[in-house]
This record gives sequence, C-alpha cells and structure tokens, in this order.
Amino acid sequence: MNSTEITLRKAEIEDKNIIWEILQQAIERRRKDGSTQWQNGYPNADTVESDIAKGFGYVLTVDGEVAVYAALILNDEPAYSNIEGAWLSNGEFVVVHRVAVDEEFAGQGLVKKLFDHIEDFARSHDIQSVKVDTNFDNLAMLKILESKGYSYCGEVYLSGGVRKAFEKLVI
Repeated sequence: MNSTEITLRKAEIEDKNIIWEILQQAIERRRKDGSTQWQNGYPNADTVESDIAKGFGYVLTVDGEVAVYAALILNDEPAYSNIEGAWLSNGEFVVVHRVAVDEEFAGQGLVKKLFDHIEDFARSHDIQSVKVDTNFDNLAMLKILESKGYSYCGEVYLSGGVRKAFEKLVI
C-alpha cells in the first residue's frame, strides 16, 4: 500500500488562488452551519496575500496537493493580551489562525495532523506553546482542540466577536 506524504510548508504566492478557494469553501461551510464566524468579509483574498507576504501562510500538502491552509504567527496577537481568563504561559507562542480544509480532503483527520505539525514546528524552534481561538459554535474545531489536549483559557475579543481561547504547552 502506498503511504501518503503529508508535509507542512510555507505558502508561496503561487498557492494564493487555491488557498482562497479553500477559504471560500470554509466560509460557505460556516454559513451553512449557521455560524457568524467568517461571515463579514473576513478572511478575504487580501488576507491571503498579506499572510503569504508576511510569511504567516502555511499549507499542509497531501502528496504535494494543497489540502489545508493555516496562518501561523509567532508571538503576535494583540487581542490575546486582553484575555478574560488566563493563558497557561507567558513565553513564546505560535498563534494559529484561519484554518481551512479543502472539501476534497474533509473528514480525513487532516486538521489534527496540521496541529501535530504545528506542535512539532513550535518544539523545533524552542517555542513554548501553541495558542488558538475559535468561535463558540465551531463545534468541529472545538472537538479537535479537545482531542489534541488544548486547554480552554478564557475568551478573547477578535474581529468583532468573542472567541474561545485555547493553549497547549508543547515544551
């Protein structure tokens, strides 16, 4: 049986269109689920370009094909300094934003694999923890975070709404 190669790499400008397509699928999925998350024009194509330009954009590929998109930002999320609650740590961290899976790859556990890769990335750079927030009604992401051992730390106010904030210590 062939083994599938799954890798995490920085997004390139050539990936922009497929990333935007994946995000549009995710925006539509959130809408169909009745969520308010991502329904106000964010994220958009400019967000993708900005992520790539700043080096925040990452893609999880399956045998070379882009399957999942995420923005990984080091030590920088101003909204996280005003948490109603408390983070587990005050050290260096990776913030995970804008996670979206291509519909072709949905339901294959790839977001869990994405978090494995992000945690490995953090460890290999001596970064203490991974922080992430999600909408209270994003049940799929909430389940994934629970299964991956993320701790609920409180609430943050981000892009016009309250988000549940999570952290996992990886070192």
